[in-house]
Amino acid sequence: MAATRKVYRASLSRKCLHFVGKLIGLVQAAGAYAFGWERNVPEVVRLAVKMPDLPKPFIGTRVVHFSDLHVGHYCGSADVKRVADLIRREKPDLICFTGDLVEESAKGLSSIVAVLGELRAPLGKYAVLGNHDYRAREQQQVSKAWTSAGFEVLQNRHVRLNKMDSSIFIAGIDDALYGVPDLAMALDGIVEGQTVILLSHEADIADQAAAYPVRLQLSGHSHGGQVRLPFLGAILTPKLGEKYVQGLHRVSSRLQVYTTRGIGTTILPIRFLCRPELTVLTLI
Repeated sequence: MAATRKVYRASLSRKCLHFVGKLIGLVQAAGAYAFGWERNVPEVVRLAVKMPDLPKPFIGTRVVHFSDLHVGHYCGSADVKRVADLIRREKPDLICFTGDLVEESAKGLSSIVAVLGELRAPLGKYAVLGNHDYRAREQQQVSKAWTSAGFEVLQNRHVRLNKMDSSIFIAGIDDALYGVPDLAMALDGIVEGQTVILLSHEADIADQAAAYPVRLQLSGHSHGGQVRLPFLGAILTPKLGEKYVQGLHRVSSRLQVYTTRGIGTTILPIRFLCRPELTVLTLI
């Protein structure tokens, strides 16, 4: 009996070791995939967005929305160029960036500015700042970089976009975590019934924006979780990026928010079941 028990225990130990070995191998393979492949292959997500009262001249407007480059965190000029090439292929009417150009420093942005400066859109190029732009204490340098690249930085202000005899508005607020966001200031002077697109780095601000005449909010910040697991979804999301983590959400009868998964990474240079995203929204 004792000998039988010893044989059983030895067999069980071998099975356990075999299982642990397979588990370690699986984790290593997943890590290699998340670092070596998925984070380097952006997905172009194309989506039609219904906007009631959209002026006829703006029906069919193609909006390219990208976010969270996190330049400096395994993202350099070659990576930005790859994204810029994707943007050009989409022939956008309007280009919007929703924060976190840099990870920790604005050093070396000159080559990035050159790449982004080559982008063209007849209705303009617009950007807002994100929490990492502030955490790096480089918000002024980031703003200057965007301006040099031909983007208008919208810090609690809006711009009127005209086409034929009609108009829509693009507004932007300062970062909600480290800046001084002011929705009332950003939308001041826009009358009820106008079509307004709001840029906000943090998506969960949509709950506040719902009280204002905003039809569509574009955001980033969450990275879609960056690492997602089957059936569980995102395992970690940042403050003010916990409710509207990715994709299109209906916030109120009037307001929708679209949260892109972003381009870059933060903390760890990996993505798992959460590819980088370039978003192309067609307004209908």
